[in-house]
Amino acid sequence: MQYLFCFLFIIYFMFQDLHFLFEYCCLVGSGMNLLQICDKIWSTACLNACAPGLEEKLGPVVPSSSVLVCGISPYYIQRYGFSPDCKVVAFTGDNPASLAGMKLEEGDIAISLGTSDTLFLWIKEPTPALEGHIFCNPVDSQAYMALLCFKNGSLIRERIRDDCASGSWDEFSKALKCTVIGNDGNLGFYFDVIEITPEAVGIHRFNRDNNKVPDFPKEVEIRALIEGQFMAKRIHAEKLGYKIMPRTRILATGGASYNKEILQVLSDVFSAPVYTIDTANSACLGCAYRAIHGLVAETSVSLVEVVKLAPEPRLVVTPTAGANQVMGSWVPCRGINSEFFSLFYILLAYNVLTTKRIIVSISVLFSSFLTLLDLVIIAHRFIGLK
Repeated sequence: MQYLFCFLFIIYFMFQDLHFLFEYCCLVGSGMNLLQICDKIWSTACLNACAPGLEEKLGPVVPSSSVLVCGISPYYIQRYGFSPDCKVVAFTGDNPASLAGMKLEEGDIAISLGTSDTLFLWIKEPTPALEGHIFCNPVDSQAYMALLCFKNGSLIRERIRDDCASGSWDEFSKALKCTVIGNDGNLGFYFDVIEITPEAVGIHRFNRDNNKVPDFPKEVEIRALIEGQFMAKRIHAEKLGYKIMPRTRILATGGASYNKEILQVLSDVFSAPVYTIDTANSACLGCAYRAIHGLVAETSVSLVEVVKLAPEPRLVVTPTAGANQVMGSWVPCRGINSEFFSLFYILLAYNVLTTKRIIVSISVLFSSFLTLLDLVIIAHRFIGLK
C-alpha cells in the first residue's frame, strides 16, 4: 500500500514528462516537499516517512533548465510528426512557469489580483515559514521562488466597493485619492472567507492606537482594506526572506491591475514602481521561454538574455513622494512579530473560544512567536477571557 501511494504520487508529478517521453525521467522535485531545496538533494527523512527505498525509484534531481537525455516519445513522433531529435526540457509546475513567463528578475515581485491574490517572489536567501511556499527557481539554479496565496482578493474588494462606494469603481478610486497614505493609522483585515495566509476569518479593524474598533467612515474603510491587503502581502513576503531592492519592480496582473489608484497603494506600500503586463497565460508563455532557454542553459546564458526581445511590461505608477517614510516605519511596528500582530492573534483565539466564528490553526498562533500558554495568559489579562 505504501508503494501504491508513492507510485501514484510519482506518476502525478511525472505525468507530463511521461506523456512526452513515455518512460520514467528525472524530477525537478521542489514542489513535492521531499527535497532539501538548499542542497538540491532528496531528504532521506522525508523519503523514509513515505516508504523505504523510495530514492532509488525517484531517481536523481535535476535543475529546471536540464534537457532530458531520453528524448521525445515515439508516440509523438508517429502521431504528430515530431522530429526524433526533438529535445525535452525538464517540466515544472504552472506557478514556477508563470515566474518565467513574467520574466521576473532578482528582487522582482509578480502579483495576480484576482478572485484570490497570488504573489510570486524571486529571492536569494529564503527563510521558509509555516505560511507560503518556497521552490527552486525555475530559471536560476542559484536562486529561489516564493509563492504566497491570499484567498480574500477581488470578492472582498467588490463587496467593500458595493457597501462604501455605491458599487462604483470611480467612487472607490476617489476615496483612495482623498485619504492619506497610512490612513491616519487606521488598518483593517477583511476575511469574508477563511483566509489561507493566515488561516483566519472575520473583519478586524484597528485604529492608530492598535485598539479594535467596530467600524470606519466609508472612505477610511476603503483605504484600510487596500492598504491592509498589500501590507499583509509585504509582511509575509519579508517573512519568507524577501528584501526590497533599489531595482525592485512589481508586475501586476488580474482584474484589479486595471485600477490605477489600487496600484498606487500597492506601489506606496512596497516602495517600488508597478508595471502591468499583457500576458493572457503567463504559465504557457513561461514554458515556451524555458524551452528556448533549455537549449542554451549549459552555456550559462540567462533566461533574461534569451528573451530580451520579448515585449517589456508597461510602467503604470511609481511610489508617492514620502510614502517610504510612512510605510517604511509603519510596516515593522505592525509586522508579524510586532505587539500589534500578537494582539491580533489573541483576538482571533478569543473569537474561536467564545463565538466559534473564527477558525485559526495552531501554526498561525505560533507564527507570532508566542506559545499557546502565553496567549491564554495574555488573553486573560487583557480581554478578560472566562
